[in-house]
Amino acid sequence: MSFGAYFDRCNGMSERHYTPVDRLITIGDSALRTVFGRPASTRTSPAASVTDTSEQEADSRQAEAMMRVNHAGEICAQALYQGQALTARDARVRESIQQAVQEENDHLAWCAQRIDELGTYKSRLNPLWYTGSFAIGTAFGLLGDRWSLGFLAETERQVVKHLEGHLARLPAADAKSRAIVKTMRDDEARHATAAVRAGAAELPGVVKGLMAATARIMTTAAARW
Repeated sequence: MSFGAYFDRCNGMSERHYTPVDRLITIGDSALRTVFGRPASTRTSPAASVTDTSEQEADSRQAEAMMRVNHAGEICAQALYQGQALTARDARVRESIQQAVQEENDHLAWCAQRIDELGTYKSRLNPLWYTGSFAIGTAFGLLGDRWSLGFLAETERQVVKHLEGHLARLPAADAKSRAIVKTMRDDEARHATAAVRAGAAELPGVVKGLMAATARIMTTAAARW
């Protein structure tokens, strides 16, 4: 099930009188598909028409670690948005999340495909990343739509910086990975802008700092495991 379908089901729960058990089953199904399934993208991968000339083993290992981190980040993004969508109250917030989540699903599919091409593995901690991110997304959603959007906007700003760092460090010859990361960066920047336009609150500096620290822990662990 795509998250679009999941989102539609969540929005219709009150009208269709879904029970708490129904909701848990739906959420669990979406989690399993995100973490263990093979996502399908609605857009062609930016790497599809690019020739990869990277041959050095050291360069390949560096790209493998970075794409593993990016894939884990997209697992987190799906979970965050699922938690936020579950608790969103305003139609504008739902629209912002729904638009962003499909593009994030594209990113997840592209990263998974690139990881397969590089012959490496996905983070073994992906279930942990998903669970923690879902809890965080739900918590911010419960604080209210403005704070939920604020969290979304700040998350995307930090992701843009992270991806720019990857572009600076990815091997120049690894054109496929670079094409994917560039498109992801541009999409994330648009998500942040859309969240601000929809009424995002500015998060306190201490919260931004905690988010950045948590992200550093996640990226360091995902690169290795």
